Amino acid sequence: MKRIFENTSTAFALKSDSELERAYFLFKMIANEPLVRIGTAMTNFALKTHLPVNGLIRATVFDHFCGGVNEADCMPVVEKMWGKDVCSVLDYSVEGKEDEDTLDHCLARTLEVMDFVKQKEAMPFAVFKPTGYGRLGLYQKIGKGKTLTDSEMWEWQRVVNRFDTTCKKAYDLGISLLIDAEESWMQDTADQLVEDMMRKYNKKKAVVFNTLQLYRWDRMDYLKKLHSRAKEEGFKMGIKVVRGAYLEKENERAEEKGYKTPMCPTKEATDDNFDTCVTYILDHLDTISLFAGTHNEESSYNLMQLMADMGIVKNDNRIWFGQLYGMSDHISFNLAEQGYNVAKYLPFGPVRDVMPYLIRRAEENTSVAGQTSRELSLLKKERKRRKI
Repeated sequence: MKRIFENTSTAFALKSDSELERAYFLFKMIANEPLVRIGTAMTNFALKTHLPVNGLIRATVFDHFCGGVNEADCMPVVEKMWGKDVCSVLDYSVEGKEDEDTLDHCLARTLEVMDFVKQKEAMPFAVFKPTGYGRLGLYQKIGKGKTLTDSEMWEWQRVVNRFDTTCKKAYDLGISLLIDAEESWMQDTADQLVEDMMRKYNKKKAVVFNTLQLYRWDRMDYLKKLHSRAKEEGFKMGIKVVRGAYLEKENERAEEKGYKTPMCPTKEATDDNFDTCVTYILDHLDTISLFAGTHNEESSYNLMQLMADMGIVKNDNRIWFGQLYGMSDHISFNLAEQGYNVAKYLPFGPVRDVMPYLIRRAEENTSVAGQTSRELSLLKKERKRRKI
């Protein structure tokens, strides 16, 4: 397979010299773990005490990792990327709020985004997080098989209704819907609900996509059992595969509560799990559509090679590559230039409300070995090419 990810001219074609310098500065900062911890604490303090830091945040980390504060604000970014054949997945990235009014607002915003997305060829997917539609503790209680109180039963029915309303709208509009995965202790409940939505709306094609975090050693078994049920009951599957975003939290909780960690024992085991899952899906492409969310070059090359070996055309609409905005441009834009289907997750929302997402991005980049150093090396290469 031709090695294409070293082409920094293509990777950073949309970045001005000043934007390239900002990216270089940010990843230099993120590479310093103590600095990330200090910066996170200072940012949280500034936000809680209502210090006037929105402008500073907006001009640095927010504009690098987010598309804007609302849909219209994102459009210049969407259109620029679409000019390079990279699609956008508008992601309303407000996290950590659990009251019913906020959950209803998240639903309303997601539905508004879907109406907006339908008008743009550049945005073939919508997305939401399960905890944007319901309390984590409620998912967890149901997953444990505990009896719900009357008020909790009412609360859960509202969660189910939010899921169903969103999935029906995706079906009616003819767009695909990515449903993110979260912590393992609430995921079983979310999985069951997403499967119910697939059963209802994926009769002819994959409209609803569930997400598998493949740093979990049990996900291949789950995938095969879900596939068996899909074949028996006659519905299609949409599967987004990622490595995962809660590694440290998962291991700490397992140790604290004394159960076997759901995490694979090594990064190599996670990599193998990811590639095995991708191969399984491509072997069953008649019933499973794939959204490969990965910042890993070798996994991307592996998928490209599998497609070539199986005679699958690069732009087969059942296979998509995905990365987060502000990261791995060398993968996204070089894949798109070669004719593959590529979409960038484009987070948006009010600056203060999106900060938990941005802090998680910074912490993940710090903890993922090689991610930040790879970004820096490519940025250095492009700075040198431009002689900045």
